[in-house]
Amino acid sequence: MYLEHVNLVVSNIESSLKFYQAAFPHWFIRSKGTGEWYGKQRTWVHFGDDYHYLALSDHGEGDNRKLEGHQVGLAHFAYVVKNIEALAKRMLAAGFDIDKIGTDHPFRKNMYFIDPDGFEVEFVEYLSDLPNERNSD
Repeated sequence: MYLEHVNLVVSNIESSLKFYQAAFPHWFIRSKGTGEWYGKQRTWVHFGDDYHYLALSDHGEGDNRKLEGHQVGLAHFAYVVKNIEALAKRMLAAGFDIDKIGTDHPFRKNMYFIDPDGFEVEFVEYLSDLPNERNSD
């Protein structure tokens, strides 16, 4: 079993694609289209690789939940990367600042970015293949 996709409702697909293309330069638009979602027109894209993708739909309204608050909703989602320094360079070059750095840990490095619609995305590089080391506090 694995997670195939995450479906995000955004306000602007092009802004979202700029963020996620910087993070995942090897991903591509798998499919796209238009349609209606409960009475509102939307455009959607599936951006990813052959096994995992983000479904982005542009019919979003209003603000995302406050990350420092206590509202029910998505806190963040995370991707494992092979080289977090390279990812950080790509994100910074594309105009996206690091929101926060994870705590100092001997077996992992992680950092968080906020996408254009306020979703917090964590990126983590593991420095060990041993689960007990990777997952330790």
